[in-house]
Order: sequence, then C-alpha cells, then structure tokens
Amino acid sequence: MSTYLKPALGLLFLALAAGLPASAVKGKTDTDKSDVLGSWSFQTRPYREGQCVMTGTMNLSPHPEEGRYDCEITAVEMCSMWGRSVVRQSCDARRFGNQVSVRSTIEEMIESKAPDLLYVPDNFTLTIQSHERMFGALVSAVTAPVEFRRANDGIS
Repeated sequence: MSTYLKPALGLLFLALAAGLPASAVKGKTDTDKSDVLGSWSFQTRPYREGQCVMTGTMNLSPHPEEGRYDCEITAVEMCSMWGRSVVRQSCDARRFGNQVSVRSTIEEMIESKAPDLLYVPDNFTLTIQSHERMFGALVSAVTAPVEFRRANDGIS
C-alpha cells in the first residue's frame, strides 16, 4: 500500500466513525447499564376503576454491584375519592437483561389528604424499550400499567 493511501484511508475511517452514533463508536448498545441511569418521569394508566392515577419521578444512580442501582422515587397519587398523596421513597433497582425490577421503601409522606390512609411502597416491573422509554407495571396495593420516560422528555 502506498504511503499516500494509508493517511487517506485513515481519514476516511475517521469520517465514517464521526457519522456513527456515539454508542457505536464507544461499543455501547441500547441495553448497556448506563442507558437506565439518570432521571425518569412516569405515569400510570387510571386504576381503582378509573378513580386514581399516579405520576412521579425516579432517579437511578450507580451502585457498586453489577446490574444494581440505587434510586429514589417521588410518587404523586391522585384519587377522586381521597385526594392527593405525595410520597418520597428510596428504592433498589435490579436489571436482568432488558428487565428492571424496582423495590421501594417509604421514607416520607410529604402530603396526604386522608389521615388514615395506609400507603404501600410503590414497586415496578419494567421492560426497557429504548434509551428514553421503559414500560411495565406498578405492583403495589394495586397493579396498573405504567410508562417511564426520560425526565427531560416529560409525559403529556
């Protein structure tokens, strides 16, 4: 190979690599551990015969153990029969392939309209759809479909 052709091929390779997504250049895929780290917003479909809906945020942060994350959830449950509850929860998330299991512990009841209301921790079973979306179920005192989106995208 001529000495002029080697630099030209090198430049061609760099140009092609520059056009690839960063994940391809770094060897990452949509199922990398880092893809679920960060802030998420979520919303359930209506439950309790359409009288309740839950929205909130979840932040996943690194944990030393592979496939595990530390997390915090702030859940806002709005029910026509007893009003609004806002609950801060710590949680432990574990990833198995494209599945994420979130188990929560109530840290603080920030707001509750019903003083005798027994609030059960909010757990989730999720499937990673993409870097921006997870879909699954709220598994708590009730079960309801839920969608998680990157917090910067929001849910309308």
